[in-house]
Amino acid sequence: MKRLLASIHDVGPRFECEVEALLARLSRHLGGPRLAMLVVPDHWGEAPLAPGTPFATKLRGWADSGVEMFVHGWFHRDTTEHRGIAALKAKHMTASEGEFLGLDHATALDRMKRGKALVEDIIGRPAAGFIAPAWLYSPDAMRALGEAGFALAENHGRVWVPSAADKVLTRGPVITWASRTNGRQLSSLAAAAVLRSLLQPARVVRVAVHPGDAHVPRLLDSIDRTFRAFTRGGRVPSCYADLAR
Repeated sequence: MKRLLASIHDVGPRFECEVEALLARLSRHLGGPRLAMLVVPDHWGEAPLAPGTPFATKLRGWADSGVEMFVHGWFHRDTTEHRGIAALKAKHMTASEGEFLGLDHATALDRMKRGKALVEDIIGRPAAGFIAPAWLYSPDAMRALGEAGFALAENHGRVWVPSAADKVLTRGPVITWASRTNGRQLSSLAAAAVLRSLLQPARVVRVAVHPGDAHVPRLLDSIDRTFRAFTRGGRVPSCYADLAR
């Protein structure tokens, strides 16, 4: 069986309208809310997620409808001063969004555990897993994953089980878009067009969208093209948990 895994990143009260719009758009392609949401507990320290709030109630409702909920960092903001390869990743792969790229073990583990407890309290069930902002992890953060109790983890190249000697469940690039600048939009549009063809034989295809995409018509058009390309051939919209079954 060929599977399609879809996800909405940066879910939280700061981007409530964008998340709702993307959920409606993707659900039309997927035949319902067969996707994952990546939840940020306090985006950039300016949009805290709190139990009992209207957005928390909405989040639980989405989880009850079948949406998988992943913990997506804590702040999503990277405040570390990087050197070497990490500095290159921080500069070229994200714009101060790779929160876990430079964290030490204790800080990474603390944020993972607190994020897990908060999200699980709100949705009333275990979190599906952990995905670091911008898919970037420090070595210490990778080690903390195995101690935080998450069932699954993901980076840009693979999905794995942290508690099972990092058992890899699938490999391959995530199709995603960048809305920050015109140049990044164009490069992500080109990459999506290539990957729509290149990944057709793959057993598992992952597609991720972000709140910023909801404001750029040409990105939305590319997102629609991408989902049509993978659903037309009978590929099954699936949950991440299906990979481990």
